Amino acid sequence: MTKEARWSAIWNAVPFAALLFDAEDKVVEVNSAAEVFFDLSAKVLEGRALEMLFGPNSRIADLVDQVRGGTLSVGEHDMEIGFADRPPRVADIHIAKIAETGGDVLLVIQPQSVAEKMDRSLTHRAAARSVTGMAAMLAHEIKNPLAGISGAAQLLAMQLGDEETELTDLIREEADRIAKLLDKVELFGDNRLAQRLPVNIHDVLDRAKLSAASGFAKHVRFAEEFDPSLPPTMGDSGQLMQVFLNLLKNAAEATPQVGGMITIRTSYRPGIRMASPGGGHESLPLQVTISDNGSGVPEGLKRDIFEPFVTSKSTGSGLGLSLVSKIVADHGGVVECESDPGWTTFRLLLPVWTDPAETRARGAKARAKKETKA
Repeated sequence: MTKEARWSAIWNAVPFAALLFDAEDKVVEVNSAAEVFFDLSAKVLEGRALEMLFGPNSRIADLVDQVRGGTLSVGEHDMEIGFADRPPRVADIHIAKIAETGGDVLLVIQPQSVAEKMDRSLTHRAAARSVTGMAAMLAHEIKNPLAGISGAAQLLAMQLGDEETELTDLIREEADRIAKLLDKVELFGDNRLAQRLPVNIHDVLDRAKLSAASGFAKHVRFAEEFDPSLPPTMGDSGQLMQVFLNLLKNAAEATPQVGGMITIRTSYRPGIRMASPGGGHESLPLQVTISDNGSGVPEGLKRDIFEPFVTSKSTGSGLGLSLVSKIVADHGGVVECESDPGWTTFRLLLPVWTDPAETRARGAKARAKKETKA
């Protein structure tokens, strides 16, 4: 490996957004994490002025000037970073001058809470699974007598005149509504493992978008930014279809009837790993984001958005996002949400497909190596 190739590999392995600015405060180089942080490609970012990224009179610009004025490096924690084209985010900032390059400045942005988000994802995962036992109980203890109530109301209506069936119709309508809700809850009781097959995530996204655009999202304009080199993920295409339809439906319902927009992006995000039940760690490099320009998630619901029965909709069951969390967890991935008025993004991190035979062979080789050392 050449020195340039080694430097490029190290630069892109840094898990935090890193940008190099020249003496005119224009971006000359970014790493992979910066592309993820800004949701923009390196080609788009490179050449942009600092003010275009963070807006005029930004605190970051002040710190860059401070570094250029003689301070070797500065850092600031829990800074609210303003952007020229999106709501602010909180992050830790590190800025250093690269004297050897004639005035270049390195900016590193460490988003607050990568670990915190992972911890919340695990909490959401546990919350979704906690509904499983309740689902089995509800299906058995409620659905059967509910059918009896609906049937009794129907028999009673047959003995009444057409003008006297208002209450029996109401009983049947409410029984049907509860039955539909129980059908949704019952999905959590399905403990069957998702299929472990290679899935082209773009094929699933295309089908979900087509279904949405011809139905509940007719008023929405869609934009796509797909990474065509993305490897397949591992899982069940039908269940992933359900995940994306739920997220697209949420986004479509939040967007305005005029000017509504949903952006779907895919990218490869190295460096994110999740502890697995066997004691190891699973890499989650495949990223899918679904963003909308809707009203945003209410502040009081942000931390609990994936909890069962949490919803801001007057007619919602509060199970859609909880089901999303469960299915993604069953696939070994995580899902997170960032939201402000006028901008909401759901981000999924998923594993790459690996051949089970190869995985077993690697495990056997590792065990043999460990036994040899012992």
